Amino acid sequence: MKTWNGKSEEADRKWYIVDAAGMPVGRLATYVANILRGKNLPTFTPNADVGGFVVVINSDKLELSGNKMLDKKYYRHSRFFGSLKEKTAEQVKATDSEFIVSEAVRGMLPVNKLSKSLINKLKVYKGAEHPHAAQKPEAYVIKK
Repeated sequence: MKTWNGKSEEADRKWYIVDAAGMPVGRLATYVANILRGKNLPTFTPNADVGGFVVVINSDKLELSGNKMLDKKYYRHSRFFGSLKEKTAEQVKATDSEFIVSEAVRGMLPVNKLSKSLINKLKVYKGAEHPHAAQKPEAYVIKK
């Protein structure tokens, strides 16, 4: 009996819409990362990109539990001395709420050669409008 292995070329890619309104960031990122990897499919293969595309809408209405809105920090630096910049999650949400979702999902994905192709299948938008209606996305309901 031969063992079947999924291949990236044979994957049946579907598009999913996830509404981030009122969802905690961690729970949302877990569901989205599972769809991107294909763990919700019976044809899941850990070493192949068999997952679907995900469109996250209403990223400006997401929630962080507890005091994370004020306590959580996002850092960036240019590798020069004294160039470390930090912003709270509240400041980042006000300017670029898509960054919070994409960074949370990136942290849930494995660190390997597939991670770049997986994160490229994630599309995040602030409002309820998105330009991917032609792909006929399936609604994906997340239970709170």
